[in-house]
Parts: sequence; structure tokens; C-alpha cells
Amino acid sequence: MLFNLHTQFWDDELLATIGAPREILPEIRPSSAVYGNTARDVLDAPIPIAGIAGDQQAALFGQNCFTRGLAKNTYGTGCFMLMHTGAEPMPSQHQLLTTVAWNADNKTEFALEGSVFIGGAVVQWLRDGLGLIKSSTDVELLASTVPDSGGVYLVPAFAGLGAPHWDQYARGTITGLTRGTTSGHLARAALEGVAFQVADILDVMQTDSNIILHELRVDGGASANNLLMQFQADMLGVPVVRPRVLETTALGAAYLAGLAVGFWKDRTEIHNTWQLDRDFEPKMSRDERAHRRARWSEALKRSRDWEKSPNSTAL
Repeated sequence: MLFNLHTQFWDDELLATIGAPREILPEIRPSSAVYGNTARDVLDAPIPIAGIAGDQQAALFGQNCFTRGLAKNTYGTGCFMLMHTGAEPMPSQHQLLTTVAWNADNKTEFALEGSVFIGGAVVQWLRDGLGLIKSSTDVELLASTVPDSGGVYLVPAFAGLGAPHWDQYARGTITGLTRGTTSGHLARAALEGVAFQVADILDVMQTDSNIILHELRVDGGASANNLLMQFQADMLGVPVVRPRVLETTALGAAYLAGLAVGFWKDRTEIHNTWQLDRDFEPKMSRDERAHRRARWSEALKRSRDWEKSPNSTAL
């Protein structure tokens, strides 16, 4: 980063290193503030432009993760988990990102972030690539035709692996196929592959932060899939909490802007607007969870470094 997160002044030494004059750099402003107004000739009245945040930081705010230890995961084309880590930046020892969550109420708060490249995109592949379903919403029904994955594990490393592995040479694999494998098993394994990747991120996030998660708040289009959310709770061993509003990225941006203009007076008032849709409690035994996670790790190894890196030794 080119600025000190505590003082919010640009680092002169770094600027000199890259040869960038301070004058061309933008001023660092709070996440919740009025930056200006729309032109009168565009709308009938000037509208304040207030609040600014990245997608996942906005979703963290929209999920009301206002205190250290609260975390959310957004299930879109990929998956993005952020955990609020407090008032000090926390470097990761497991290749996660240390990020500013937001600056509001005259204080800067931080988070750890981990990303999964292929989340809901694996369902699109089942639909468009294999033709197993006509609509993405059909995947839950197809996966529900079988009680489990039948020992099938699908690692959706179609574009490599994201956090915490960061393996650009990994490729997708399907292991455990038998003559008894059906399209239902493949659909279920695809959904489970998303949840396993999220669990891998949470493991290292808890280690980095020394925080034990008590619940995971979820949002995004794929979080509407009840089977996926139940399996996610089973793999994490903690409740998965889904709000009524799944588009929490937009909601968080609105919260930040609303605070800036006084529509909401404080975070307590915002918290009172958050509504629960469903709470998924873990049902799987510890032994079964450990077995499934171990088998996933074995499947993951088979996907790693498939497209040999320049440093790999050919067999």
C-alpha cells in the first residue's frame, strides 16, 4: 500500500521510489461521507453522493459485521469471505489479504479476506458445459435426488485455486467415480466443492486472527441454495446465518451513505433493520466432518500443479 493506514498520509519514501509526485494522488476520504452532489440539470434536485466501499467491504457492512470476530461469505460466481479483525491491521501468515474494512465514525477498521475463484460458476458449468440442468436453480433439486455425493469429490479449479492455496497450475478434477455415479452425485459434489473451499479459507482465517468463529453470515445469489448452506454449516461446525436481503453489497453501500446524510443516526439503528431469513445449524457429527474434510484434502492434492509450473520436474 502507498499510505500509512494509521495516519492516512501517503508514504513519501514509497512515492519517491516509484517516482510519483504527491500532487497526482487522491485524498484519502472516509467510507461514509458526503463527497458532493449531483448536478441540478441532471435531476430535479441535487442528490448527495455519499459513501464509498469495495464490493466485499460493503457486504461486510451490510451484514452488520461491526465488531471483531464477525464474518461473512458472499456466494456469487466466486466466493469472498471477510472477517472483521478490529482496529489494527492483522498480517496473514496463510496468504490471505489484510484489508481496510471501512473508515467511519472517525475510526478505521480492518478485515482479513480470502477469495474462491469458482463458486456459483460451477453450477453454470453443470448447466452450460454438461447440460445436466436447464436453470441454475435446478441444481438443488438434482442434488437432492441422492442422499450424499456417493464418494464423489469435485474440485472446481477451472481457473486454478484461490486462497489459501494460490495455485495457478491447479485444474479441476472429479474423483471417486463408479458405475453407480449419477448426475445427482455430480451435482451434489459440485455444491460440496464450493463449501469445502470456503471451509479451507475459514480454517486459516481463524488461525491468523486467533478468533474462533461462532457463526458465518452468508449472502449472494448462491446462498439461496438450502442444500449448499446446510452442507456449509456441517463443514464449518457453526451456524450459517442467511438474512432476508441477499444483495448485501448494495445494502452496505446504502448504509454507509445513509449514515453520512443522517438517514440512520448510528449503527445500532442500522442493526435493527437487519432481518433473519434462516439459520442453518450443523447436523453432521465431528467424525463424519473430519472424514469428509480429509477426503476433500486428498482430492485437492490431485488437482494441484496439474499444468506443470516452470519449476516442476517432469516425470
